[in-house]
This record gives sequence, C-alpha cells and structure tokens, in this order.
Amino acid sequence: MTEAGQGNVRGVTSDAVQGAPTKSSEPYKTYGEEDFVQRNAEMRRFNASHKYIFVVGGVMSGVGKGIVTSSLGKILSARGLKVNLMKIDPYLNVDAGTMNPTEHGEVFVLDSGLETDQDMGNYERFLNRDLGPEDYMTSGMVYKTVIDRERNLGYGGKCVEAVPHVRDEIVDRFERAAKASDSDITVVEIGGTVGDFQNALYIDAARVMHMRHRNDVVFIMVSYLPVPGALGEMKTRPTQHAVTALNSYGVQPDFIVARSTHALDQKRKDKLSVSCNVLPEHVISAPDVKSVYDVPLNLERDNLSGLILKALGMETTQQTDLKEWETFAAHAHNGQQTVKIGIVGKYFDTGDFVLSDAYLSVIEAIKYSAYHQDVKPEIEWLNAKDYEKDPTKVSELAGYDGIIVPGGFGETGIEGKINAIQYCRENKIPYFGLCYGMQLMTVEYARHVAGIEGAHTTEIKVDTKDPVIMILPEQIEKMAKKDYGGSMRLGAYPCALKEGTIAREAYGVESISERHRHRYEVNPSYVAKLEGAGLVFSGTSPDKHLMEIAELPRDKHPFMLGTQFHPELKARPLSPHPLFTAFIKASLARKGT
Repeated sequence: MTEAGQGNVRGVTSDAVQGAPTKSSEPYKTYGEEDFVQRNAEMRRFNASHKYIFVVGGVMSGVGKGIVTSSLGKILSARGLKVNLMKIDPYLNVDAGTMNPTEHGEVFVLDSGLETDQDMGNYERFLNRDLGPEDYMTSGMVYKTVIDRERNLGYGGKCVEAVPHVRDEIVDRFERAAKASDSDITVVEIGGTVGDFQNALYIDAARVMHMRHRNDVVFIMVSYLPVPGALGEMKTRPTQHAVTALNSYGVQPDFIVARSTHALDQKRKDKLSVSCNVLPEHVISAPDVKSVYDVPLNLERDNLSGLILKALGMETTQQTDLKEWETFAAHAHNGQQTVKIGIVGKYFDTGDFVLSDAYLSVIEAIKYSAYHQDVKPEIEWLNAKDYEKDPTKVSELAGYDGIIVPGGFGETGIEGKINAIQYCRENKIPYFGLCYGMQLMTVEYARHVAGIEGAHTTEIKVDTKDPVIMILPEQIEKMAKKDYGGSMRLGAYPCALKEGTIAREAYGVESISERHRHRYEVNPSYVAKLEGAGLVFSGTSPDKHLMEIAELPRDKHPFMLGTQFHPELKARPLSPHPLFTAFIKASLARKGT
C-alpha cells in the first residue's frame, strides 16, 4: 500500500477495466438499443446452463459474509467444479484505491491493475487462483458506465433511470463475469446488509437473474444470531426480520448460514426453518472458529456443497476433496514452535482491529510461510512514530526474530522506520521491506553506508538534494492534474532476477511476475553508487531501468531484502510466497542462535 490514489500506466485504461463502452473513432456514431439487445441475447445463450449463487447479509455487517463466500468457492471447487467468485461494493467510489486503509481496510490489487476490496484477496487465497477485473463491481463503476453510455446516445434518446437501466447494467455485469471466467458456477457476494438503501438495486438485479434463470439461481443469507449475555439464550428473531426484509424485494433465501458465537441446536434450526420458509437441512450452523481456514471444513460438515448442487439441479459423482486444505488448516493449530515477527507500521491510531485489516495480506502471507515450516507466527505491531520520537527505543527490535516494514504512504513515522531499518542492518536482524519498506531501506543505506547524507524520497522532501527515490516520470503530469484515482503503476509486471542472489535462490527461476501499487521508484542516477557501496539490485524490470528488488549479500547480512512490488498479494494458503518463506527461514535461524 503505497500512495493514496492509484492507476494503471500500462495501457489498460480505467474505462477498459471498468467495462465502459468503447468510443468509436467515427464522429457522431452512437450505440443503439439493438446493440445491447443483441449482446444480452448472446449472454443469455451462454448462461443457459450456468449456475449462480447470490450471498446476502442479514442483521448486521462484519459477521464473515466474505469468508463464507470464499468458503463456498473452496468447497464447490473441491468437488471438481470451476467456480468464480464476484464481489459487489455499493459505494460510489469507482474502485477501492482512493479509500483510507484505516477505515476500509487494505486495497487488494489484481493482475489487471484494478484496485479492489480486501475480500477479493480472500477469494483468490481460498480458490488458489487469480481473478479478473470482471469479478469486481462498485456502484461507481456501474453509474459511470451508464452515464458514459448516455453521453454517447447509447440509449437512443430514452429517459435513463435507475430502473431499468442501472439495474440492467448490473445484470449484464453478472453475465459478463460468468462468461469471462468460463466457470460452472458464479458466486456473487452483495456487500452490505439487507435493508440498506445502497444495495437495493443489486438485490433487485439478483431477482431479475432468478427470473431469467429460475432453476439455476440460489440465494444464501448469511445472518447473525445473537446470544445476549443477560439472557444466555440464542435469539432467532433478528434473522426472521432480515428474511422478511429480503422477501420484500421479491427474494426468498434458499439457505441460511447462521453465524453466532455458538453452534445452532436443533430447536433453533427448526424455528428458523418454519419462520423463514427454509428447509431444515438448509439452515447451516456457522459458529465462531479459531481460524477462518476452518470455515470451509465446518460448512462441509453439514454437506453444504451437496445441498447446493442438489438445489441447482447439478449432478457430480466426485466427493469433496479437502485433504490438502485440512492439512494446512491443522498447521494453524498444531505448530509447536513459534517465530516472533515485528511489523513496523503507522496505521495504529484507530486500534488493533483496523490495523489488522489495513495489513491483512501481509499478515496472511506470514502465516502461510510459517505454517509450512511447522511453526506459529507471533505477530506484534510496532509503531514507527515511537522510534521517531525516541530513537533509542529501536533497541527493543533485538527481541524479535524478524522485522517487516510494509507498504504505506506519507511522512508520518518515516524517520522512525529508517531508524528501525538501520538497527536491523547493523544488528543482523532479518529484515523484509515491502514497497515503501524497500524505498526506505534504500534511503537508509544511501545515508549511512554509501555516504549520501542528504538521501531522501521526493514523496516526502520534494527539494531534497539527493533524490534517491523519485516519482516515476509518467506520474508527474498526473500528480500536477490531481489525477489520483486509478493512476499509479498498478498490476502485474515482469521482473528479471540476478544469478547468485537471495531472491533468485528463493524463486528458483530467472523471471517472475508480481503486482505493483506505487508512484515512486529508485532513481536510476544513484544505482551505480549504491551498488558500488554494496547494495545489490537483484531484481529489475526486463530493460533494467526499474529496480524491483534490493538486498544485501548473505555474507554481509542473513536476510536484508526489499521489494518494490507487493509479494503479499500473491501468497496463497497452499502455495506460500517464496520470499516470505525465505524470510521466515532466516528468522527461524536467528531464533535458533
């Protein structure tokens, strides 16, 4: 997570990512209604046998609708089906890139460069595959497309309204996502809670999908059943009201996934079944579990995948194969040894809960690599502002097995981070810098080893005499125009690795592809001097112009490495990221000494 305000400078335009109609080069050419009728007819032919599952929330937000959606993808794909997951965010932001991470959580970047909600990261991790830009939708995207089309006379002079035009654009996106993924089943998570004004159009669009594909659509409500402390009894009435609210949209849930602190007893299942007009076996108990990775296993204990396939009229002889997932999930509970990792960041002022969301992918990437080494990570948050106020406090880093400086933006706590990096370098503590963490590692090395005392980044000090880190040339005009949304260097780019380096050894290949989200890079004018002082740029763009990975040789430091890209975005439970694994191994080696 580098600067706020993002973009794509690889030729993939914002409109292309959002699916806006392509403007013709011919003057005055418009898109008539018949064009859209023909396209929708083609989509319907494709979707004739495609299945859809819509996941809606009941009672309250934040009860794990995204994890349930991810788990549905996991258990259905474990039966040999190709499953696609799609997220709807009802806010008017065109993408998630301009939102504050302390309020909304981290921004997850796809290979395409689209900045999305963190749930898309969960989807990719559970499915163990990449998702496309068609799999994410915001109200901003939808309205922008409709308005752009109206400006091009794409509606033939009609009065453009929320219903049917905005709603039909949503339906069109459901079907486009299904076709683009070439999947058997599309699972769509509708953000928010039933009854919210913002998501009403999406629920109505799902209703239209049910009308078009009546036997191929299933609705699942993820609802919350409270257990008030003073009563000590699980209450079903809030969920009953939530189902009634959903009924008012013309939608009846086929399944209820009942989230609570405790498992449902049969009495509550029967009560929900009768009150909500849902089959008793379709009321699925989803109590709190120790790890989110237990959720697919817990849902499958009620044979949820089999019940869903039956409701969709699908037949498969393949039984659910979750053995590899079970082995991974067991590591989350059974690791005997621990490794202590400190994360030096700055998103702390609003509390630990928000912090966890702000660095979600980093936390999960640490877990995956640690679990695969049969150890449990003990992750602690270290406030960079403390090291800025009192530089002597960095001595507490000696008590950690490894230190990470993750992505971020702005000047708050920057000198504290540099102090922490210097301490890790001088005291041989394994260090892993991510994006901003690599840039500051380079600044620290330039100042204290290469003799470039005024070294800085122009993000913080525009007039620095030694701009070791500077803005990408193509970003200067964008910043001058205040073009912040969707305008950074985003998405997957290739990187060539140098022989005999830690990075090359970790990846085991000559060339890789990683995801980016930043505006600033190492200044090429300083590369020779930095290399002469011992810093190794072990990963570069294919043309060697951009420095992608910086590290110290192993004979100088056990693990001192930073990446300009965000490796955490590619880490998966069943395939940990090689650089995180190398970092955890180095941290374990320090613990052993």
